[in-house]
Amino acid sequence: MPPETLDLLLPELAATERLAARVAALARPGDAILLRGPLGAGKSAFARAFLRAAAADPALEVPSPTFTLVQSYPLPGGVVAHHFDLYRLSGPSDLDELGWDEARDGVVLVEWPERLGALAPPDALELELQPLDEHRRAARMSGWPNRLAALATGAPVA
Repeated sequence: MPPETLDLLLPELAATERLAARVAALARPGDAILLRGPLGAGKSAFARAFLRAAAADPALEVPSPTFTLVQSYPLPGGVVAHHFDLYRLSGPSDLDELGWDEARDGVVLVEWPERLGALAPPDALELELQPLDEHRRAARMSGWPNRLAALATGAPVA
């Protein structure tokens, strides 16, 4: 039986980047990855590493979508990944003008998914990051029942 949650210790940024690359390798069109945690928890660093791995371009420029609210990236195979930062949104009604429904055909990464309300995909991978100190993060993952166990490889359990 696959795990319902997976707890990982990410001792440095490189561990977060390796986890993001493993998630990118398992992501499929239609997937949503919901990134939770306080400011400074590493959500943007995870998204940046995910997008670079998914695009197979370690030098890909990945600015934070804090002000643009969404950035889109073409990936191999004709898939498009969309990185949403919903921090400044008041709620799900603001998503229509950002192209949420169309973006769901690709892969979406969502920072501050609380703003999605009822639009939060029930089959999403949820990743909560909590800073433990300047470098270490605790990660708790849930969702993706048939793929979650594959994400444990290479990272110590917290």
